[in-house]
Amino acid sequence: MNAKVLKSKIANRLKRKRRIRAKISGCASLPRVSVFRSNRYLSVQAIDDATATTLVSLNSKSTGHKSNKEGAAALGEAFAATLKAAKISEVVFDRNGYQYHGVIAAFGDALRANEIKF
Repeated sequence: MNAKVLKSKIANRLKRKRRIRAKISGCASLPRVSVFRSNRYLSVQAIDDATATTLVSLNSKSTGHKSNKEGAAALGEAFAATLKAAKISEVVFDRNGYQYHGVIAAFGDALRANEIKF
């Protein structure tokens, strides 16, 4: 993949990210769950945008999972458990400009399967 194509892919994701973030926001009772995907790891965090604080965070490096569908599903289960421990049962899902398929969809489906609504 040449540099010009890579720059346009990243620019398109950032445009989608800005468009999404203009519409969604989180609060203490309904936090925003932001997902970041790299080639090796996934990072997720529940954010209260009103006070600009991170309520709960987890990454696949600390849990020993990879950035694939199986790792995303396992991370989703672990993150759902930490959300339940923090007494959070409903969130706003921020896919961070990524398309909702593959790893991001596996993470979202794991949250829904563990009774976290979004």
